[in-house]
Amino acid sequence: MKTDKTSNNQSHNIAQTANALRSLYFTRMAFSIVWVTLVSVYAKTSPQIAAVLLVIYPAWDVVGTLLDIRANRGSGNSLKPQFANAIISIVTTFAVGFALTVGVPAAIIVFGVWAGLTGIIQLILGLRRRRELGGQWPMILSGGQSLLAGVVFIITAHDPTKGIASLAGYSAFGAFYYLLAAIRLTKTARGGHQTALD
Repeated sequence: MKTDKTSNNQSHNIAQTANALRSLYFTRMAFSIVWVTLVSVYAKTSPQIAAVLLVIYPAWDVVGTLLDIRANRGSGNSLKPQFANAIISIVTTFAVGFALTVGVPAAIIVFGVWAGLTGIIQLILGLRRRRELGGQWPMILSGGQSLLAGVVFIITAHDPTKGIASLAGYSAFGAFYYLLAAIRLTKTARGGHQTALD
């Protein structure tokens, strides 16, 4: 009986964590869509607003990461990667703000370094959560894409045809991956069991 009760409690905790993550992924998707829209509108017409949006992006990642940590507190998983991600994003927020005083290319390089580092952390988290929660392939792919995007941003930062608007595609892909991950977690959030392919 104790075994059954323990199993039921574990299933309940997993479902709660999956549900919290699903809601968070939908929220992060919505933010990304709004951010992409605003950047697309203001990148050419108002560099000042575009610069503010560039600072806001890693700052929002801090908030999202803290919400992720809260959602996973009862899961028994190590939260070290999330805490590392939060610290990196806090540093990046200030670093981007400072880099903008030097120029947009410098800010994009900082953004690229951040995208690469957070991509690696997202890969680690996706692989860890895949076994317990399932529905993590979109996050694993997103982590890989973020890592590659970061490298591209650094290489092309001084390209005169590039600018803050070039980061919109990165965020748009992020929104798409968050949507897929949220959908993939629906079964687990309802108490279902993930398969080995999730």
